[in-house]
Amino acid sequence: MRAPAALVATAALVAATAMVVPAHASATSCYGGAATLHYGDGAFFGPYTASSRCTDINMRLTAGTSAEVYACVVFIDHTQDCNRWTTVPKGSWRTIATDVLDGTRFEVLLGVPLEGDDATVQIAF
Repeated sequence: MRAPAALVATAALVAATAMVVPAHASATSCYGGAATLHYGDGAFFGPYTASSRCTDINMRLTAGTSAEVYACVVFIDHTQDCNRWTTVPKGSWRTIATDVLDGTRFEVLLGVPLEGDDATVQIAF
């Protein structure tokens, strides 16, 4: 009787591990393809093409004198206008455009709160 109990416990552990790994793997593949941009080198970045790695366009501020940046996505095959401004604070990832179809071409406009601030950001798409 002990063998079946051990087998059930092992199977449960394997099933739990299998359920956890894909969620982590998908997050890694999205952010793993991130591009690094330096505000100060310019304010308009791209063009980029959305990929199957991420459903959304994500950004995080990683370094620089600015505590936050303002980001706006322009879907260049459809408009020259900014979709909406998003504040991206230093540290964690922030979604700057949602439900972006694979193959969509876009540019990112960045701004900082104070003249003279610099910023390094990552963008995952």
